Amino acid sequence: MTNRDRIGLTWISFFSYALTGAVVIVTGMVLENIADYFHLPVAQMSNTFTFLNAGILVAVFLNAWLMEIIPLRQQLIFGFVLMVLAILGLMTSHSLSVFSLCMFVLGVVSGITMSIGTFLITHLYEGRQRGSRLLFTDSFFSMAGTIFPIIAAALLARSLPWYWVYVCIGVIYLAIFVLALCFEFPVLGKKAAVQNVEKEKWGIGVLFLSVAALCYILGQLGFIGWVPLYATKTMGMDLTQAGALVGNFWTAYMIGMWAFSAILRFFDPQRIVTVLALLATALMYWFISSSDASMLKWIMMSLGFFSSAIYTTIITLGSLQTKVSSPKLVNFILTCGTVGTMLTFVVTGPIVDKHGAHAALSTANMLYAVVFVMCLLLGFVSKHKLHGHMSSH
Repeated sequence: MTNRDRIGLTWISFFSYALTGAVVIVTGMVLENIADYFHLPVAQMSNTFTFLNAGILVAVFLNAWLMEIIPLRQQLIFGFVLMVLAILGLMTSHSLSVFSLCMFVLGVVSGITMSIGTFLITHLYEGRQRGSRLLFTDSFFSMAGTIFPIIAAALLARSLPWYWVYVCIGVIYLAIFVLALCFEFPVLGKKAAVQNVEKEKWGIGVLFLSVAALCYILGQLGFIGWVPLYATKTMGMDLTQAGALVGNFWTAYMIGMWAFSAILRFFDPQRIVTVLALLATALMYWFISSSDASMLKWIMMSLGFFSSAIYTTIITLGSLQTKVSSPKLVNFILTCGTVGTMLTFVVTGPIVDKHGAHAALSTANMLYAVVFVMCLLLGFVSKHKLHGHMSSH
């Protein structure tokens, strides 16, 4: 593989994460406008976005097998066609079932591109470099999460219809499409018979990592999802201050990713993820037990910064459990994380109904503690040092 191809494919990975981040995070911004458009209450409208998450989950799950059957470039070209059709559907139809279908298709397209993006990075880079590249790639998810709500607000303020937000998101896929036509992709599956390595056992470490991935995402989204309610109802903040807490978290998260993409090159990923999980658990506990509202902002920023590297390091460690990075293994851990996304409101909604927002935040805190325990246990069984991944770079 030439260096030119490697750079081009790395950019496809960056954009694939930006695409998913934009699609997922922009939901909250356009929800009310879409509810008005369909003359539905917001709560009922928010259920249709489950189709988006379901689409992402299905695609990430299936793509572990599809990657070995359908070449990556063809998948991305097909994804582009689907994306165009979905956006046209959103622009032209007033039917709720068509809207739900288009959301499902957008989810499928995002899931496929994100799993291809993750696989390309684990395929192109080795050892410590892989961890820092994955982190930098993941920062594009939060970057899109920071930029697209601003674009959405600007479009809606000019009284443009909400579907133009999705047209803007489509521009990211246009960039992926153009790049996909210009660069050579690695060959996978049956054609790549050169890498005829015997089937490697994944080992118990992968189980620990999968549980950690699920608990981390479920904990993080459960926490972020209910912070505004907790801040306004329990801590007496106004809505703007509560929203700023979430903004502070994502900004610090993005900065943390950039910082750790440099730091990770010098440390053992299993040790660093264990320390970060412990810090994040302690900071979250501090947040929910603090009675000083003025401290919350600083705790939130620290939490964003120190937890930013946890998820990608879990995926990196997963990819290092076998001698040759396995797309099925990486996708399996990604799928577990995506299940965490799907379960967020299924798990935390009833807790908030019965016991209030504080109980949901405490549940998230316990999930983070589970992540710490899993990372600690991994230290006894991890194979990431056996294969010489850590000696290079």
